[in-house]
Amino acid sequence: MRLTRPMLALTGAVAVLALAGCGSGGHGETAVPKTATGSLEHLAAEAKCEPNMQTDADTIRQAICKKGEEKYILATFSTDRGQREWINQAKDYGGYYLVGRKWVAVGEQKTVMALRGALGGTLEEGSEHMNPGGSHNRGGGGEGSHSGHGG
Repeated sequence: MRLTRPMLALTGAVAVLALAGCGSGGHGETAVPKTATGSLEHLAAEAKCEPNMQTDADTIRQAICKKGEEKYILATFSTDRGQREWINQAKDYGGYYLVGRKWVAVGEQKTVMALRGALGGTLEEGSEHMNPGGSHNRGGGGEGSHSGHGG
């Protein structure tokens, strides 16, 4: 698969979100509605998000959504295959993925779980984060557990 500028931008945004918060535990179960479909704007409206468009291309559309202090990426794809290829590559950066038909939301675990209550979808998890010493970092490790800056 050829990497395009929009895909690189979205992958970079996923990496920033993954480094900013590797997840914070807690597996609250909520009723999952039927998986939403539609345009990025329609999905954003369902999630009560005012989308800040970052990429508007033929194959991928991406926006940053903010809910209180929490941020997440909402992206739509023109094909199922393009979506799956993107997800498979992006999972190397860690993070949590809420996946629907031709769309994905990426963010911290608690954010994605809350979105699932509005958008439905299937929850997928990226690769586990590794500390330099090789131990797993699943979040909740105190202030020095990440080298990135939040914000």
